[in-house]
Amino acid sequence: MKKLLFLICLSLFSTFTFSQWTKQNPIPTGNAMQSVFFTNATTGYTVGTNGTILKTTDSGITWNAQSSGTTKDLESVFFTDANTGYCTGSFRTILKTINGGSVWTVLSSGENYLSSVYFTDANTGYAVGNGATILKTIDGGTNWTALSIGIPSYYYFHSVYFTDANTGYAVGFSGTILKTINAGTNWSTLSIGSTIILNSVYFPDAFTGYVVGQDELLKGIIFKTINGGTNWVALSSGTNQPLYSVFFTDANTGYILGAGGTILKTKDGGTTWNVQLSGTTYDLFSVYFTDANTGYAVGLGGTILKTTNGGTGFTDLSKKSNTLNIYPNPSSDYITIETSTIPANDQLSILNIEGQQLISRQVVQPKTQVDISNLPNGVYFVRMTSDKTVEVGKFVKQ
Repeated sequence: MKKLLFLICLSLFSTFTFSQWTKQNPIPTGNAMQSVFFTNATTGYTVGTNGTILKTTDSGITWNAQSSGTTKDLESVFFTDANTGYCTGSFRTILKTINGGSVWTVLSSGENYLSSVYFTDANTGYAVGNGATILKTIDGGTNWTALSIGIPSYYYFHSVYFTDANTGYAVGFSGTILKTINAGTNWSTLSIGSTIILNSVYFPDAFTGYVVGQDELLKGIIFKTINGGTNWVALSSGTNQPLYSVFFTDANTGYILGAGGTILKTKDGGTTWNVQLSGTTYDLFSVYFTDANTGYAVGLGGTILKTTNGGTGFTDLSKKSNTLNIYPNPSSDYITIETSTIPANDQLSILNIEGQQLISRQVVQPKTQVDISNLPNGVYFVRMTSDKTVEVGKFVKQ
């Protein structure tokens, strides 16, 4: 795993803090989740080690394991539409689904490690990795061609990103940034430091872009361009942790993830970065936002975090998920929620399928009655959170 090569220490516990990032561990595999991608507000995917693929269709409330057909480590996931998606990983693994992940087909395998995949349209995609590898497909992944880039074979590319059909960037080893303006036919090379490693690249517009990584002391670094990559300026990260992923929701608002549960946020285009308390000390490898407020972060130990308020605050919930007893179900007026534990000021939340919290209260009894008469008809989720457990359930209002 490319990111794990740079770790000098791993912390095996989580801290608890009241906030609005929620830690969700739907399947306690312990696998490192390396990449996350959402096709719409409710449907998303995260992939990781040992061929792990998880899918949510309810904005992250629940996640279900999919059969990937491989035990190879998966590093990156990208969807071109609601049904068609791709994963890349170790041993040149490339997977494709055309039915929203119900079936994944192995398109390629080999020796190289493919760290990142990006498609510019339904048929045209790129994958990058070690051995100075940049692959391109123009037929939806059926065939992949190795592009000639004039870089020594010991170089490793960690991330690829395109701003349009022709203009793209690949970043990685030795501070190398490659740029193409003709859909990969030719690549120009820029190095912003021979002793640094770049892990992620993101462009919120055609000219403004960011790269993140670490220097030779494993301290986090951030660089920004405002002229399409011709020049890059170092920004102050405010952290000594290696940085692994960057994502912007608009021209000014962006997020960066890193080691030790690091999450940074800027609201001024990178001029200042504020360290946010993620509620975890696990390394975080990938971040994706579905709108200005709703975002997801994944990392070590099967960690999946979610925010619904733009990361203003964070909550670190327990890994353990049990099932609540909810009755009557369906119901039109009142439901009784029964927990398997004795609550001590536990937090009860009722959420819709968009993940929006509609009802919230503290509970101290094993059984709680809730008036749902004002809720529209539909499917709802119940979450009971204590300092040690998270119990979840589902009911239908009719």
